[in-house]
Amino acid sequence: MQDNAPVTLSRDVQAAIVPVGTTVTLQKGEQAHVTQALGGSYTVVVNGNLFRIDGKDADALGLTVAARPAAGTPGQPVTVQTLETQVWEALKTCYDPEIPVNIVDLGLIYDCQLSPMGGGSHRVDVKMTLTAPGCGMGPMLAQDVQNKLLSLEAVDEANVELVWEPQWNQGMMSEAARLQLGLM
Repeated sequence: MQDNAPVTLSRDVQAAIVPVGTTVTLQKGEQAHVTQALGGSYTVVVNGNLFRIDGKDADALGLTVAARPAAGTPGQPVTVQTLETQVWEALKTCYDPEIPVNIVDLGLIYDCQLSPMGGGSHRVDVKMTLTAPGCGMGPMLAQDVQNKLLSLEAVDEANVELVWEPQWNQGMMSEAARLQLGLM
């Protein structure tokens, strides 16, 4: 997706300015360069500014809107171990719009707890941080995490809390993330 060929927006589309998070409308006919297409969202440059576009709006970029992944075998109960795996896999589909590494490998997830609610339903509580405390994308990233958790069949409630202690540092990244970002 990073071939640097511009795409023309086929319709008006909501986008968030990176890194402040302010929502704006990009206009039909504007030229966009897709710089990152990870986790179901797109980071684009329009008129020299960086924006994040949700995956549900991929059609505005001339791309196909991705189908939701299946949440398991229909009719079969999900074990806690299976659900925990699904939760961590869902978290790994969330990306900072400026960094091509998922939030788990970046070390932004400090805590993740599953609690049964009865009837096969669960609540997931996540404590996460950001690479920079002043990042305006925080609420958007937290919402992305919550949406992806709620898309899991056995999750009926998801709470995401942004925390600042301990302060994030590069040492919290996985070895694979540091290698991918050229920090090793």
